[in-house]
Amino acid sequence: MEVLGSILEIVRIIWDPIGKCFKYHRSVEKYMMILHKKMEELNSRREDIESRLNIELHSGKTLKKEVKLWLDSVQKVTSELHTISQEVGERKYLSRAHLGKKISFKIQLVEELHQKGAFGDRLVTDAPPGNKDILPTTELVGETTVRSKIEEIWNCLMDDNYRKIGVYGMGGVGKTTMIKHIHNKLIKETNKFDNVILVSVSKSTSVTQLQDKVAHALGVCMSENESEMIRAAELFAMMGTMRKYILILDDVWEEFQLEDVGIPEPTADNESKFILTTRLADVCFRMGCKRIKAELLTEEEAWTLFVEKAGCNIISPHIKAIAKEVARECACLPLAIVTIARSMKGVTESCEWRNALEELRDSTRGHHDMRRVLEQLKFSYNHLDDEKHRHCLLYCALYPEDLDIGRKELIERLIAGGVIDGMSSRQAAFDKGHAMLNKLEKACLLECVTDKNENNKRVKMHDLIRDMVHHVTDISSHLMVKAGLHLREIPNETYWTEDLEMVSLMHNYISEIPSNASPMCPRLSTLLLSSNHCLRRIPDPFFLHMGTLQVLDLSDTSIEVLPNSISKLEKLTALLLRRCARLRCVPPLDKLIFLRKLDLCHAGIKEIPQGLEMLVSLRYLNLYTPHLEFLPCGSLSKLLNLQVLITYGASKTLKVKGEEVAGLKKLEMFSGQFYSMQDFNRYVHSISTRGREPHMYSIRVGESHAVTVEEEQESFGKHVKLVKCFIGRGHDELCLPNGIQTLDMYDCHGVASLCEISSLNNATDLRSCEITKCADVKCAFQASSSIPLQSLESLRLIDLLNFVSLSYKVGAVTLPDGTFRNLKSFLISRCPNIIRLFTPSLLLQLHNLSVLEVSFCPEMEEIVAKEHEEDHGESINEDTATTNHPMLRHLFFCELPKLKSIYVGILRCESLQVIEIYGCPRLNRLPFSLYLVPSNLEKISATEEWWESLEWDQPNAKSAFQPFFKNCLPHRIRFRNRYHFLSISITKTKLMMFL
Repeated sequence: MEVLGSILEIVRIIWDPIGKCFKYHRSVEKYMMILHKKMEELNSRREDIESRLNIELHSGKTLKKEVKLWLDSVQKVTSELHTISQEVGERKYLSRAHLGKKISFKIQLVEELHQKGAFGDRLVTDAPPGNKDILPTTELVGETTVRSKIEEIWNCLMDDNYRKIGVYGMGGVGKTTMIKHIHNKLIKETNKFDNVILVSVSKSTSVTQLQDKVAHALGVCMSENESEMIRAAELFAMMGTMRKYILILDDVWEEFQLEDVGIPEPTADNESKFILTTRLADVCFRMGCKRIKAELLTEEEAWTLFVEKAGCNIISPHIKAIAKEVARECACLPLAIVTIARSMKGVTESCEWRNALEELRDSTRGHHDMRRVLEQLKFSYNHLDDEKHRHCLLYCALYPEDLDIGRKELIERLIAGGVIDGMSSRQAAFDKGHAMLNKLEKACLLECVTDKNENNKRVKMHDLIRDMVHHVTDISSHLMVKAGLHLREIPNETYWTEDLEMVSLMHNYISEIPSNASPMCPRLSTLLLSSNHCLRRIPDPFFLHMGTLQVLDLSDTSIEVLPNSISKLEKLTALLLRRCARLRCVPPLDKLIFLRKLDLCHAGIKEIPQGLEMLVSLRYLNLYTPHLEFLPCGSLSKLLNLQVLITYGASKTLKVKGEEVAGLKKLEMFSGQFYSMQDFNRYVHSISTRGREPHMYSIRVGESHAVTVEEEQESFGKHVKLVKCFIGRGHDELCLPNGIQTLDMYDCHGVASLCEISSLNNATDLRSCEITKCADVKCAFQASSSIPLQSLESLRLIDLLNFVSLSYKVGAVTLPDGTFRNLKSFLISRCPNIIRLFTPSLLLQLHNLSVLEVSFCPEMEEIVAKEHEEDHGESINEDTATTNHPMLRHLFFCELPKLKSIYVGILRCESLQVIEIYGCPRLNRLPFSLYLVPSNLEKISATEEWWESLEWDQPNAKSAFQPFFKNCLPHRIRFRNRYHFLSISITKTKLMMFL
């Protein structure tokens, strides 16, 4: 009976998964009927919620984040249902079980979403108050003129007799600067108004755009597909609930009725005010505003400003008189003064000043004021060193008004358009581009836009400078710039003249180009249709009469198939198809022998374009596409001029041959995956032999495996990731590039520590290292090793089942001094066998450690070891030892059930800001003294139960640290994983910079 029972049990174990598989196989149609029924119920609930939102959002509210997340999830599931239906329709017999299981899971997901959609309370929250941030401003110039105008505006705001105020004056006189100072003063110096709302309007803003801008400033959403009248009613309802606000509209060009937009009239009842700035006095008059004119500077103020911007050298007697004449020609206009003064900065020869004065006088003679200002700005434009800088300004003028332009994007466009050409390398081209933009910023022809991310610097063109560029008579007839105007169709044939050279229709809503459209533009070199997200189709004849086209940008469109006529654009140098997710077909490119840039990043193609191997002039090739799975051997071997090659991320099965990549001797940036370790080693050997490796690379080696989103985001710099590789010594021993900066090892085997990778001896620039799921690794480093680790800044050890020690000593030998002198961030997580982390001597080397994170190590007892026999003299006096760590900012300890001690002595950490301790029940002491409380400490986050159980070395120590304690509930920290959170936030940003 026992044998029979065992047999039945075995049969049951085997049959259960088979039975489930059979059930999924035969129930596909049944499950689909259930899924459709559940989706009907879910969509009904979604429609009910949207109906409620149409009512509740009218009351000056904003959508709850949980509601928005739920609606997005429903939309995603709805789109996935279409894909599943297609798979069922294909009736593939062998995949029915998998499909049935997939549908079953979707049914559960839909049911969960339906339950979560039972929002019993309100779907919206109160709209946030107006902007309270202080705006960056320049110093005021003109003690008499400017400050008196600011005082006049201020007095009107404080006077209840004035509800609408209009500040007018010519372009560049300083209206925006004054209004920013008013904005900041309102926030800092008075409580008379609850909300201060500042909106930049610009010349081309429509009623719909203005509604969106005002709503955005209020922190609320507007309906996208409703008429202007309906949207006005929504905005009016939102603002109708507000009181004591000031709405400032900067740079208004045309009068409009407030009610047409949805802005309530400012009255004594709502205690609100309205301010606008404009170049036209009539706008103030027709909108019923109290008019205040922004005056030009006095000559004395103008001269003071000119000297400040041009430099003190113009005070010398032989220059001063001429310089005063130059300043006088600026007509006391602040923008003109600053622009021209900076163009003369550093000029010390009187002959150059006389020449500048003559040119300036010639350029302005006989024109009215506005024309004169444009001509003065044109003088600065003409005063640029060479034509390249003027073309750079021209490319900036192709963008929509008031748009911040990424420097990298702009330089890429300058390279593609041939403005930057003939450089020895891509790096040299970018250096040239940055130098050009720096010069234009210094000449005040471009403005630098500050950004917290130093690697994402941006520029902006002042609208007056943009007007000037469009005004230049010798190029205006060759341009058609209708960017960002909300166009829904392309301009008619009257705009497409034979003289056109550059056309910018970017950032519009063009959805389709008429089938008979075939503009006669034989001189057209640049056509920008990017960011027309609705554009799905371009007829084949459209490009027939554009034989000189060099740059074609269709990025961020919904184009599905490129017309065959693109194959005949034989002078094309740049074809940009970034983020064309619907694109499935690209015509043959073999005739485009002058093509230098082909960008298919995030395009929807499944096969590489036919004729790719014939593009011998190609410098830039981006194949970071989600569906591309195969790159034929030999496709890259003829592209000997490639400087940038990006294939990693296209698909986890898309790999390249080491010999092919190594043959691209001009390659400066490379991102890709190699077939094997041998392939990678051959590549490294080849670039080492010629003594030149790419400036940037992100290389993956080894097996493909299902990875999480954060693992797919590769870092920026010189990065190598090894996946499921054997990296031990032997015939196929790992060979790393000498300049490697980041090394990640995932599920690799063959080494017990990094020291067994001999090629690391030459990796003197290694800054970051991560070791994950490497079962053979027992320690990170061996003390007897000579591997230079002085440059290492980040070390992450994750899921190492046999890891027992950070460093393994041989006898009494310790790690060389300075081994970790630059280590700033150290993370160890899910290492079940480590008991002690640092030795006392190793702790003394970590002077620059800023972040220490230890989590999910069940055997961890000590962060810094106490005195042990094996330390051989490395002990520390537990009663008196004080260790100084001046750079330590963040301590994080999570789920360490056996942790008893962080450090037996006292830590002196002046820079310490945050301490987080969760799930450490045996830890009953913090290594800090009452007399050494960190001056920068912001919080100690832990549970109250743990905090109350702590023992303190001094009687009053707890009182000293109590103000920093923040109670964190256990259910909020139990499954927290800081490592994954940090990985996503850091590497995603870096990857986008690389692409």
